[in-house]
Amino acid sequence: MIVKHTKIKDFDRIKSILEGEGFFNIFLWRDSKGTFYDTHTHPHYELRWVIEGSIIIRSGEKSYVLKPGDRFETEPLTPHSAEVLEEVVYVCASR
Repeated sequence: MIVKHTKIKDFDRIKSILEGEGFFNIFLWRDSKGTFYDTHTHPHYELRWVIEGSIIIRSGEKSYVLKPGDRFETEPLTPHSAEVLEEVVYVCASR
């Protein structure tokens, strides 16, 4: 799992960056405070890039608190869970 702290929070700019890096299925997602995703995996390399709010992602013993501008990447089939700390808007993408 990789976390990069960028200052980028503009969807069009993020989308352009991700398309240039070969990501597909790029879309905005919104979750309300308290939303919880139990442990799961994804078949592709996955990315989440926070635009507003905050979310915590847990994998094994590690926890990552993501805030606006944070970019989170995970390898295929990596078990993780997520909990929304406050209403959050983020970009989802696969590669």
